[in-house]
Amino acid sequence: MTRQELIEQIREKKSFLCVGLDTDLKKIPEHLLADDDPMFAFNKAIIDATAPYCVAYKPNLAFYESNGVKGWISFEKTINYLHENYPNHFVIADAKRGDIGNTSTMYACTFFEEMNVDSLTVAPYMGEDSVTPFLQYEGKWVILLALTSNKGSHDFQLTEDQQGERLFEKVLRKSQEWGNKDNMMYVVGATQGRMFEDIRKIVPEHFLLVPGVGAQGGSLEEVCKYGMTKDCGLIVNSSRAIIYADKTERFAEVAAEKAKEVQLQMASLLNM
Repeated sequence: MTRQELIEQIREKKSFLCVGLDTDLKKIPEHLLADDDPMFAFNKAIIDATAPYCVAYKPNLAFYESNGVKGWISFEKTINYLHENYPNHFVIADAKRGDIGNTSTMYACTFFEEMNVDSLTVAPYMGEDSVTPFLQYEGKWVILLALTSNKGSHDFQLTEDQQGERLFEKVLRKSQEWGNKDNMMYVVGATQGRMFEDIRKIVPEHFLLVPGVGAQGGSLEEVCKYGMTKDCGLIVNSSRAIIYADKTERFAEVAAEKAKEVQLQMASLLNM
């Protein structure tokens, strides 16, 4: 998916919502556990219910890998189902890969060739040669971790060098030598508030993937106030607040209601 195609989807749907598919067998409705593939059955129902209200889906690999081979099969079936039935949705593999060059090359092959996702979250700590293999695929996106929403983000990401530059700022500046606004995004947690102002001074046009709205307490209004651009520039993820809003047989219907609530709020905040 190109940048312009993503922007058109946001404009058409008046939404920049990403539904996180953090599918936990301990949290899905019990009646699904009788299915041959309960993870996929859950995902399929959530996708069908929420597709009108979002522009992206983000399966978190940890939830699939924890179930071994069965989890990988569920993940692959989910990706294939999205491509076959909802080709206009942006698919993010939240895998947070990143290693020395030849290892990153294999990770890139896994997700961009074998799994054919649109984008992949990548940890930039090991530097250029750990990131650039992911940038060799036309039409694919790298989403670099920049300033995350977890409490521990302050341990390293906000540390300053002798010139007063914080580590996340160095990541934003340096990485622009590797990619551009058409193939690179950044993860910025919704709980960071006015820090979006500082981020936009460095990456004024890049898309930001924003987790932390909903269950983690981030403010959508604040994210939009400080982080939105003329092309929106935001993909805001919500996982638990949508997919686990109900544990009865109405779970998909309730998920759709929650997604629609977020979409309506987003429509009122969009300046496109």
